[in-house]
Amino acid sequence: MKRTIRTTVVTVGALIAALGLPAGAAHADPTPRIDLRVLVVSDGGPSTDAIAAELAAAGTPYTEVDLTRSGRAVIDARFLADTVDGRPRARFQAVVLPNDNPFPAGSAEMAALAAYERTYDIPQVDAYTYARPEAGLQDPVLGGYAGSLDGKEAQVTAAGKSGPFGYLDGAVPFEDNDTAVGESYAYLSKPVAGADFTPYVEAAIPGRSGKGTLVGEYRHDGRRELVVTFVYNRYQQQFRLLARGIVEWMTDGVHLGASRNYFSVHVDDVFAADDRWNSALNCTPGDVDCADPDVTPDPIRMTAADVDHAVAWQNGKNLTLDFAYNGAGSVDHRTDNNGVDALADRLIARRGEFRWINHTYSHPFLGCVQDVSVVPWKCATNADGSTRWMSRDDISDEIALNRVWGLVAGLPLKNDELVTGEHSGMKVLPQQPEDNPNLAPALDDNDIAWLGSDNSREPAQRPVGGATTVPRYPMNVFYNAGRAAEQVDEYNWIYTSRAQGGSGICEDNPDTTTCLTAPLDTATGYADHIVPLETRIALGHVLSNDPKPHFIHQSNLAEDRIAYPVLDGVLDGYAALFAEDTPVVNPRMRDIGAELERRADWQAALRAGDVTAHRIGGTVRVDAPAGLAVTATLPTGTTLGGTAFGEAYAGAVSGWVPAAGTPLAFTLPASATAPAADDATEAAPATRPAPRTRVPAGVTDPRTRAAAGITEPVGHTSDG
Repeated sequence: MKRTIRTTVVTVGALIAALGLPAGAAHADPTPRIDLRVLVVSDGGPSTDAIAAELAAAGTPYTEVDLTRSGRAVIDARFLADTVDGRPRARFQAVVLPNDNPFPAGSAEMAALAAYERTYDIPQVDAYTYARPEAGLQDPVLGGYAGSLDGKEAQVTAAGKSGPFGYLDGAVPFEDNDTAVGESYAYLSKPVAGADFTPYVEAAIPGRSGKGTLVGEYRHDGRRELVVTFVYNRYQQQFRLLARGIVEWMTDGVHLGASRNYFSVHVDDVFAADDRWNSALNCTPGDVDCADPDVTPDPIRMTAADVDHAVAWQNGKNLTLDFAYNGAGSVDHRTDNNGVDALADRLIARRGEFRWINHTYSHPFLGCVQDVSVVPWKCATNADGSTRWMSRDDISDEIALNRVWGLVAGLPLKNDELVTGEHSGMKVLPQQPEDNPNLAPALDDNDIAWLGSDNSREPAQRPVGGATTVPRYPMNVFYNAGRAAEQVDEYNWIYTSRAQGGSGICEDNPDTTTCLTAPLDTATGYADHIVPLETRIALGHVLSNDPKPHFIHQSNLAEDRIAYPVLDGVLDGYAALFAEDTPVVNPRMRDIGAELERRADWQAALRAGDVTAHRIGGTVRVDAPAGLAVTATLPTGTTLGGTAFGEAYAGAVSGWVPAAGTPLAFTLPASATAPAADDATEAAPATRPAPRTRVPAGVTDPRTRAAAGITEPVGHTSDG
């Protein structure tokens, strides 16, 4: 059961008096207006940056005040509240502070915030604070703990599960990615005796039998604070697990924007074969950059048994794979094997078990004509020095012929989706710095709306003719490896130094983060090193509200079936962390593309100030330009125009609604608007105690501190 949204009903006169607002005509309805925008007060640290990044990714508007900047906005009564049409307005629905009191002793700004929170019942998040009585917790020296939680596991309490963190199964593991680096500094202690403090996340106190609080709600002086006592950055798994609950707590489950956990996997080159890595040559015979007349390519191709395994795996994991297919792979195989192709027969017989994407008929390179007489290859040129390009007709034929082959085979296609071989046709640095000019017209000839692209090259969507790209994450499970030992051998070649027998790529690119200090054991390195690393990277994408698909190759489902340990790691790891009402979302490519487009339009509208939203009692009103898709997360039972709104996810409902030029008026369920028995009443601003010394600079992960310097995300405004 989620937290009940509480509406404090006070008189207009009391609100005006408490906040020092200018007097005006009193509104007949005493209920204040609460704008759906969050105030983030930052000190440049990673924790407030992480919460701001979570808001930005979801599309939740916020205003940032950076305390480290000169000329920043002053937080006073007029900054926080005013009146609109005679009705008192709270300009922010929640406040995020770096800690429980980041201001000097006796600060007028903290007093203004306290009065504002008390008067309008505005929640406050202390992004990372020292455990101390002023935050409702005992000092850690009194039987608590201050130190690293690397590799430890926290737990969501019963109150957390019935409250803001109900989407979690219970475990909150803390990362330990590098034993030489401190990653998670924390304070663990118990609530002060008599304090109205509810622990939501706890961990065992090292060396003692009890548990200490990491996240909890502290009610005092007519105010509510979410107290967080561990440091984090936006990328760490422990924050990613708790981020949703932090936002739901501070917004009382009513906010613009939405978040889900996505995982889609494209399998390229289905029906075709992928050439195998050669450990003696340290390249792949058959590849344009591995020409050796004395070595015959050794292809890897799925079998009928691999198809049955894929179907059984899908059924067990409740996830559908997207097969990007090349029809010529089957045609050529039948030609070479007296008309027999057991793989194609089984795939076609079980075609309804998978989703299918056109990957071109024969998987040619659709960009410039490649000159492979040199290594690396270069673009061939005409007599006048201009680049030779694959023609529009040839590109169109590859798309159309594969589509026809798939339709004849009965594959359930969506004709507006396409993934080109090697993402070719689009620019490939350094050899081809621009798109093939014939690509866009060929896409338009075939009504392609969604074009797969490589996220490692182009992470942002962009138009190519009438099509829009869908960036895909390449998984570091190599296309030319069907066996684990081959994968490790190639991995060692790429990621070790020349002195260790490697390529030296890491020496030449010191910013590469996956470099090895020593070669991996080919017998154990895949399971012991590569699988855990790739699992962590992919699961990080899943937990980041990122719908972009991942891609592997059919070779990875053959022979040793090396893709499955990584995919199992992601899905099994996810299942162990999340409740059943928060499943992995598994969309196909066209739906991912549409989601990314809607998000981009939404973020642009937020930046332009074209969207405003507020809540008055049980009604939420959103003003947005006609045609813009509006996104919101609201309590279960919310209606729009008398019709149930949104789709259920993580204990709430959320979704997209097109604006029609008139305000959208959502009606919250009665259970979400009834005042609670302990509603705050107006009171004089409390005097805040002077803050104690904060965490020493040397105790946190350097990477965590570095995260504070990441470029400001979109979808918000910055005052200061």
